[in-house]
Amino acid sequence: MIDFSRARQNMVESQLRTNQVTDRRVLEGFETMPRELFVAEGRAGVAYCDEDVPCGAGRCLLEPMILARLLQALDIGANDVVLDVGCGTGYSSAVISRLATTVVGLECEPALAARANALMTELAIDNVMIAEGVLAAGHPAQAPYDAILVNGAAEEVPSALTDQLTEGGRLGVVCVGGGCRTGSATLFVRSGGVVSGRKLFDAAVPVLPGFESRKGFVF
Repeated sequence: MIDFSRARQNMVESQLRTNQVTDRRVLEGFETMPRELFVAEGRAGVAYCDEDVPCGAGRCLLEPMILARLLQALDIGANDVVLDVGCGTGYSSAVISRLATTVVGLECEPALAARANALMTELAIDNVMIAEGVLAAGHPAQAPYDAILVNGAAEEVPSALTDQLTEGGRLGVVCVGGGCRTGSATLFVRSGGVVSGRKLFDAAVPVLPGFESRKGFVF
């Protein structure tokens, strides 16, 4: 029988601490959240491996190291309101719930959104709201956001998302071009009404639905 508590600690020690994740609050979020509950049926045994793990409906939980480094770069404060785009079954939203005051988990797949809702209830997480809708449109009803996490890659970052950032707000996403899965984790910051980005590290994750580039668009 798998000792998930030990597996969780090993993940933090061998995948996160050794890959420049030093933020204590981020590390504690990963140490306390049972990732095995959020993966697809039959995948609990590989929940803590250092790769993307399927969570159903053709989607996956991001590799722990990539997710942790994005969250660390977003520098989420205790009073922040965060939008988690493509939250899937809610793992990333649950981790962020340990960092922020309010989290909106946005999901386009009804089955995944339903499971995310159920898991928030099961784990008694009361500061996460799961919303169902088009991922690239964000969730303007709760905007503006101090931070936005995009749980996957984007060939194009929609202005609908950056428009929902507050002044000083941050958006973390893996940017790719030409349909290639290998890209760059990038942090965008809204300052003076202008959004600019900087590369953080190389990363390879699946492109989220609706984040493909438009015909003729060059990223």
